Amino acid sequence: MAQTQPAAHLGAHEVMEIHEVLSNAINCINTFQLYRPHVQDQQLATILDNQLRFAVQEYDNMVAVLNRRGAGQAVPYRPVSRNLTPMYGLRNPAPASPNASANAIDDRDVASAVLGCHKASASLRMHAALECADPELRRMLMQGATNCAEQAYEVFQWMNQKGYYQVPTLQVNTTQTMTALYQPAPPGLHTGVQ
Repeated sequence: MAQTQPAAHLGAHEVMEIHEVLSNAINCINTFQLYRPHVQDQQLATILDNQLRFAVQEYDNMVAVLNRRGAGQAVPYRPVSRNLTPMYGLRNPAPASPNASANAIDDRDVASAVLGCHKASASLRMHAALECADPELRRMLMQGATNCAEQAYEVFQWMNQKGYYQVPTLQVNTTQTMTALYQPAPPGLHTGVQ
């Protein structure tokens, strides 16, 4: 009689999704290390160093859960910088173009690359969580998506304060017209009775 194999602890979708998430995590860690020597602004350096340490810890936790080597934890990210009120509107934005060489990489380039990593990672991790059956891995992926969003916002705040990431606005009447389109749900929907 043939011996049966124990059931896999992860489904095919989970394995493929976590492969994408971990590959992305490695790429982000490597990107942060590659850009770090180009940072001049001390506040950005502190943000990047903190985010890099956190990324390595989060990666190791995911690997531990994946390989069932202890209980990895879905740890929330704690920003090092203070929460600032975003500045809205365009304030004479500087033109942007590719650099002539890697020697021209500046703080704006670094912050933009880091922000891009976080945005992509947040989407990738949430998508993976939606395909995940294992509750522990699912929680870790959902927390990871939230962590990426928090880190992206921390970098956005720095960029916004420096004028590197400006938030265009619409005319007041256009904004008011658009937001006034949406009204509260009818009372019957709150109870489920129509």
